[in-house]
Amino acid sequence: MGVGKFVRSVTFTVGGYDWSIRFYPEGTTESPEGCMGICLELMSSNAEVRTFFRLGLVKHETGLIGSMFTPNNKVFSSKTRNSREYHLFILRSSLEAKPLKYLRDDFLVIKCNITVIKESEVYETMGHSEIEVPPSDIMEHLAKLLDTKEEADVTFSVGGETFQAHKILLAMRSPVFKAELFGPMKEKRMRCLTIKDMQPAVFKALLHFIYTDSLPDLDDLEGDDKCEMIRHLLVAADKYAMDRLKIMCQNILGKSLDVENVATTLALADQHNCDKLKDICIEFIASSDKMDDVVATKGYANLKRSCPSVLIDALEKRSRPRIA
Repeated sequence: MGVGKFVRSVTFTVGGYDWSIRFYPEGTTESPEGCMGICLELMSSNAEVRTFFRLGLVKHETGLIGSMFTPNNKVFSSKTRNSREYHLFILRSSLEAKPLKYLRDDFLVIKCNITVIKESEVYETMGHSEIEVPPSDIMEHLAKLLDTKEEADVTFSVGGETFQAHKILLAMRSPVFKAELFGPMKEKRMRCLTIKDMQPAVFKALLHFIYTDSLPDLDDLEGDDKCEMIRHLLVAADKYAMDRLKIMCQNILGKSLDVENVATTLALADQHNCDKLKDICIEFIASSDKMDDVVATKGYANLKRSCPSVLIDALEKRSRPRIA
């Protein structure tokens, strides 16, 4: 398109104000060399508005804005160009290094979560100077607590590795941990628990989610290795009754389906009562024009042996005539 050329979103309304997003694939005349540009613009006239927002590219696998894009505060004003716009520049080389992370089928998804902060009339009449309140950083403190192990009061042995944690946090996040650590069946002097049938890396990721309510960075895992980690996390989430983590894993797996892994994912969904993921897998098989390739996979053979009723559902749906 050329430097300075852009595509603009439709105008959308937040907090009674109109906004739009512009995307410059080859940057603006003011951007550093080799950068793309994204601009959030206040479209309303005669307006001044204080905001808290996060603007960036969406990871295809999670549907969330990438962790490299941090939240921002800004007072937008329609008076001047600089005050009504916020510009974000992204090195194209960082996108090209891992294209599948943000770029899929030749398209990017740009997302902006924006909150308009409205002052009360009482506050306005007082005439006091504005005091900015920083965004919550409790998750950062909890992540640091997990990392430093300060005042940890329970140890887990998982696959030959040990992990220290805090019983009250575990109990707060998981009813299963609560029963094990504080229920009537607990051992009074128990300080070390052995976790069987789980890999150390999976338990470490589970602890990270318990403390931060987010998945750890899995960028060092590629392709099926990443999907395999998510499958194991789904099993762990089901075991410890952590519904939000279980849904997040289902979401990622549902977006990562292909001929090679759909049968394995369907069997997993059936075993752990993931009805929505199960429906997505059946729909994928029913609509696939590569059924022969699916049948040839090892996952299909395992599915046929362990979950024949699920396979029948998929084949029946595939055989139904489609309405044009």
